[in-house]
Amino acid sequence: MSRIGNAPVNIPNSVKINIDNGTVTTKGPLGTLSWLFPQSISVEIKDSQVIVKRSSDNPKERALHGLTRSLIKNMVEGVNTGFEKTLLIEGVGYKAEIVGKNVKLQIGYSHPVIVSPPEGITFEVPEPTKIKVKGVNKQVVGEIAAEIRRIRTADVYKRKGIRYIDEYIKTKVGKTGV
Repeated sequence: MSRIGNAPVNIPNSVKINIDNGTVTTKGPLGTLSWLFPQSISVEIKDSQVIVKRSSDNPKERALHGLTRSLIKNMVEGVNTGFEKTLLIEGVGYKAEIVGKNVKLQIGYSHPVIVSPPEGITFEVPEPTKIKVKGVNKQVVGEIAAEIRRIRTADVYKRKGIRYIDEYIKTKVGKTGV
């Protein structure tokens, strides 16, 4: 029994869901998302809830059952409230600023690094040391946040670099003189 796959997804009043030819489309106040779900999984709407069912108990279908339900839940949540990842910049002289739609990072390189957002993603810089990545698609928000973090990952000796706001970097002890 899949506990995740069997749980129904509640549909808020502001979200409209359409299931057509193996495609789930969600429309909400923040945008529209669509996804082509596997043929072995059936998706139906009953009483303002989305119910996901599988046809057999083979391991591949069992895995797809929970995955399908989770992705549909993320689609509903994304078009209704959206997703956000916050990155923190630590280091002397390290900062970020918005230039048009892009983020300009000065993080210890000889040149500023400019990151441009893909469609559906917006950047916010509430402080020079914080970057907020916002969007409707959870996967794309996480991917863009990871790409920004990868530009200058936090150093374990000095803790300088870019990290997630809730990420803890354990500081290592440097070399000792003999």
